[in-house]
Amino acid sequence: MEFSEHIKTANVEDVVLRQPLHPPSRGTLCITGHHLLFSDREEGSSRQVLLLLRNIDAIEKRISGSSGTIIIKCKDLQVLQLDIPGMEQCLNIAHSIETLSCLDSVSEMYPFFYRPSDLSLQDQWGLSSPEKHYSQMKELHDRWRLSTVNRDYSVCPSYPPAVIVPKNTDDEVLKKVAKFRQAGRFPVLCYYHRKNGMVIMRSSQPLTGANRKRCREDEQLLQAVIEGSDKGYIIDTRSSQQAQQARMTGGGFESKSSYSHWKRLHRQMERAKALQESLIKLVEACGDSSHNMDRWLSKLENSKWLSHVQTALSTAGLLAECVERDGHSVLVHGSEGTDSTLLISTLAQLIMDPCCRTLEGFLALLEREWIQAGHPFQQRCAHFAYSHARLQLESPVFLLLLDCVWQLWRQFPLALGFSEALLLRLATEAYASNYGTFLCNSHQERCSLGVMENTHCLFWTLLRPSERDYYSNPLYEPTELAIWPSVHPQSLQLWRGFFLRWTPQARHLEEAQEEIRNMVIEWGKLALS
Repeated sequence: MEFSEHIKTANVEDVVLRQPLHPPSRGTLCITGHHLLFSDREEGSSRQVLLLLRNIDAIEKRISGSSGTIIIKCKDLQVLQLDIPGMEQCLNIAHSIETLSCLDSVSEMYPFFYRPSDLSLQDQWGLSSPEKHYSQMKELHDRWRLSTVNRDYSVCPSYPPAVIVPKNTDDEVLKKVAKFRQAGRFPVLCYYHRKNGMVIMRSSQPLTGANRKRCREDEQLLQAVIEGSDKGYIIDTRSSQQAQQARMTGGGFESKSSYSHWKRLHRQMERAKALQESLIKLVEACGDSSHNMDRWLSKLENSKWLSHVQTALSTAGLLAECVERDGHSVLVHGSEGTDSTLLISTLAQLIMDPCCRTLEGFLALLEREWIQAGHPFQQRCAHFAYSHARLQLESPVFLLLLDCVWQLWRQFPLALGFSEALLLRLATEAYASNYGTFLCNSHQERCSLGVMENTHCLFWTLLRPSERDYYSNPLYEPTELAIWPSVHPQSLQLWRGFFLRWTPQARHLEEAQEEIRNMVIEWGKLALS
């Protein structure tokens, strides 16, 4: 596709830009295949604003006489206003933005065109791989093996080519188990707890159906997981009633009679649509300009966002408790195993494992549990909270994860090796990015579209010396202890740095944190000298 087909008016003079935290400015507006560029033309100003079109969630047009106004609502919660002279020019610009901000073809998105001079496409893409992770975990090798049963993605389209499974379970067994699990997501190892040898497995729901079908191979695989132990736990992220209802549509759960050594625990977590609706209500509350505190608190409560944060952290705490305190292995799943399953397995690893709390360790954890494990980023992050498009498969599960991590970061300011700035950057990049890391819905899609050969990796960029300092926590003090979050309502707060990031109060807070950070770094240098 030629981007020029969708650009009837490439640039307009005498446009007024109104942007949060800045006075209005007059200048030239240009539109390209992937960006809006505003250049301030007022004397003594060299200010430029470059906005990735993919970051635009919705626009509103207002025509008044011979001129018009476009209000741009972005996925990073920024709201801009463009006052454009000339009705035709205004309508042309609006049409170009609407078309170019919603490109469906992955290969037409900006990461395939982004070529900074200090990065090379020959650079390593990704921090690790299942093969490398397995080779580094020597403790696994007695009882676990690396299987390449999915090397052509035919067993499970959303899994990577290699996965870790019990050593005495061969590939033919895995193929049968995959047919018994939704979308082929058979149980695989995602975490090994070095302290006691227990593991976290994850999968999708079993397809028992109304007739209570069984799969001997599935039962054998799970028995192999707890070999030498009296029992294991299954944490189902649906209510007991939801799991029963799933049988009517071919899904189901592990029955006590067939999985006698496994104890099932149900912890209901909201599904995709409910989470998206919650985010929309929260963003609406954050944009309320009435300055009425009672109304604001009522809207915040009605959004239920903080109750979703509470549920995620408490369920992850339960998972960590089963492994760390009770000393038992756990299988986690909901229905598909691509959303709430990944959310709580990630949080549980952060709670238990100090290796996941360093800057590198956290990014590697995200790569392992979200990128490689098949979270459908393309579907979930297609729109944010402003879009007028009918909801399809959008859901802010990854944003909910980052909010939960921020709650941990706030409760344990010394225990995590990264800063809030990293979480804000990741929240922005997941929805609109120069990098290919969050493109597509699975490893298979990234391979078939050449993402790893033709785009740059965000995680490696964040670890470069020039970026690393900014995203590191200068107060970090490693601890081997688990960090158990408080989930009492008074312990959880709205993530102001994200949801109120374009307000003067948030900017003042950010400046104060940066000043404190610089002071801590200076003190550290003095102490070393």
